[in-house]
Amino acid sequence: MKGIFLTLFIGFLLFSGLYCMRRAKTLNDFFLGGRTVGPWLSAFAYGTTYFSAVIFIGYAGKVGWGFGLSALWIVVGNTLLGSLLAWWVLAKRTRQMTVRLNTMTMPQFLGARYQSPSLKIFAALIIFVFMIPYSASVYMGLSYLFERVFEIPYTYAAVAMAVLTAMYLVTGGYRAVALTDVVQGTVMIFGVFTLIYYVLGAPQVGGFMPAISKLAAVDPRLVAPVGPPGFIPIASLVILTSLGTWGLPQMVQKFYAIKDEAAIKPAAVVATLFALVITTGAYFTGSLTRLFFEKVPVDAVTGKPNPDLMIPQIMMNNLPEWAVTLILLLVLSASMSTLASLVLVSSSSVTIDLIQGICPTLSEKQNVRLMRVFCALFIALSVGLALAKPTIILSLMAISWGTVAGAFLAPYLLGLYWRGATTKGAWIGALTGLTISVIFSFYFKLDAGKIPLVGSLAMLVPLAVMPLVSLVTEPLPEDHLCKVFGDSAPRCTMLVKNKKVEQL
Repeated sequence: MKGIFLTLFIGFLLFSGLYCMRRAKTLNDFFLGGRTVGPWLSAFAYGTTYFSAVIFIGYAGKVGWGFGLSALWIVVGNTLLGSLLAWWVLAKRTRQMTVRLNTMTMPQFLGARYQSPSLKIFAALIIFVFMIPYSASVYMGLSYLFERVFEIPYTYAAVAMAVLTAMYLVTGGYRAVALTDVVQGTVMIFGVFTLIYYVLGAPQVGGFMPAISKLAAVDPRLVAPVGPPGFIPIASLVILTSLGTWGLPQMVQKFYAIKDEAAIKPAAVVATLFALVITTGAYFTGSLTRLFFEKVPVDAVTGKPNPDLMIPQIMMNNLPEWAVTLILLLVLSASMSTLASLVLVSSSSVTIDLIQGICPTLSEKQNVRLMRVFCALFIALSVGLALAKPTIILSLMAISWGTVAGAFLAPYLLGLYWRGATTKGAWIGALTGLTISVIFSFYFKLDAGKIPLVGSLAMLVPLAVMPLVSLVTEPLPEDHLCKVFGDSAPRCTMLVKNKKVEQL
């Protein structure tokens, strides 16, 4: 049964790539789906990129074990702040401004918004350094999972997933990714409902209300509004996993690609409901782990306690084979979508943000060919790093979310709404987020308990620093700001007329 489901799933991914290949004729088609992606495809693309296998294999179990039911505050944050407000606050402005500035990527947007080619290069390098190791770590996690469940050797599993990702991403581009995301998202939804059904029906749980009583008997703090670790740790997790999406290039790309402004409202609703279902299933199941284990399971290989084993063991011991297969496809779906988005954004950092600046005369066909080549190259690089299994990948992965979001959030968000944001302000804001995340993460020796707090500070502090610097540094030219914000005010109209007269 596992083999049949997996074969059908792989077959659809390959069909999607081939089907969308003929529509990816320009770089805009390949990277953004021609900016014609509808609300459902955009919403599912956003949701499946947001939630990778990490949320199910390890993260939910580890957080639920420590926080109990207060882990559900992350559900609230991811649903309202990470999904609903992100679409309401960012989507419309992002699409309008990127069209006016003719930009397709986060580095391009920052470079054009702040008239700083060097800021574009800096942003592209941030993506290159932190996204590739992140995708490699996802390959590592999935390969370990397939090695244990399907008994497929680690190397074969990693290479097979790399080939699969390459075949549907390199051929079809973003539209193929968005199309497969709908099916992958549907699999994730059915998988989550199946997981909750069997977990609540397990003898150790016995239903929703008995589960609450049993958790309280283990430790009353596990059913309190704030779990044992305290307020700051849970608040940091909420901020990191919710506000972080506002500054991640692979998430923001969905706003660039959406068809029109009318599609934003339904996409926001669908993305929010998707986030609610997925996070509830993951973190609610994680909060019940203490009913299944007296202590964190020990990894047979390392001999150390490993919270990543809790959810897989609950699945294997309490779900029938077909349900386990469905959950495995859930994990695979979540990871494949995230991998595709990471590779697409990473390859764009070289193809669009660097090479186009050096060789602006390349034709559309040449640009698309280069994009495909670099997608394949970055997939190969990621899986190569995954096969090497160096520990530095895990270290970079641990801080990548907070680092990338910390570097981009303030320049991106303030650039959308505030005319007074300056080039130097954007630079200092980006460097502040990068510095806080990297230095303090290594200062705390990549302590998993400190990473969320460091990442949260890396995002929040630049939001205060950048305005202060902008207020005392040289503002951008008014005619440029008129173009950026699409102003129709008399002063902007006059500036445009005067500029045309000067050119004549």
